[in-house]
Amino acid sequence: MAKIDDIIADFELIDDWEERYRYVIELGRELEPLPDSARNEANKVRGCASQVWLETQVTPDTSGDPMLTFRGDSDAHIVRGLVYILLSLYSGRSAQDVAALDAQDVFGQLGLTAHLTPQRSNGVRSMVERMRADARKALAAV
Repeated sequence: MAKIDDIIADFELIDDWEERYRYVIELGRELEPLPDSARNEANKVRGCASQVWLETQVTPDTSGDPMLTFRGDSDAHIVRGLVYILLSLYSGRSAQDVAALDAQDVFGQLGLTAHLTPQRSNGVRSMVERMRADARKALAAV
């Protein structure tokens, strides 16, 4: 999976929004599909027009603090790409970092905030809130 800094750098090289959308779709094609067992109600993200599933794995780091690893999938091509970007941003971070990090800054930097439909923007917010809620839950369990 590409690092978020690499995705930001790639976006800076692409001037045309049609090409940027194609790039987001290409990122989504790189996502490893979730197994059917992970496409369940517990992993389904509410508030998305498309079907979106996020699976969260919590493991302690060397100091015992919770680290979060996310996997995700969607039934819509562009949304799979947005899931990929969010996974690049949040997965593999401490629960503290995930709870504190606001993806809207990154989406604004990419220009996606201004170019997503209101419905897709709501879906992104729902995915981010789900990831941050999972981080807060992991922190509360420590």
